Amino acid sequence: MKTIYKYPIKAADRFALSMPQGARVLTVQNQREVPCLWALVDPSEPERLYEFALVGTGHKREDLDGMSYLGTVQLRGGDLIFHLFGPTEKEL
Repeated sequence: MKTIYKYPIKAADRFALSMPQGARVLTVQNQREVPCLWALVDPSEPERLYEFALVGTGHKREDLDGMSYLGTVQLRGGDLIFHLFGPTEKEL
């Protein structure tokens, strides 16, 4: 049975999240100033580590090849803008 899970996003250039295999990212937003990713998952599937990258607006990055844009979060009233990249749909 599929369920929507919330995953807080770490404030790091690169990080990994453990999610059930086949997870489908639904949205990326902040909740009470904490960036979060919501995904539709099947909790009965085995857990797998997925790699993500968090990129600030105007920051140069050369390690995003093969990653998909997942969403943008605004913090501190829009003073800080971050863009989340992660696995492509077929990698999930």
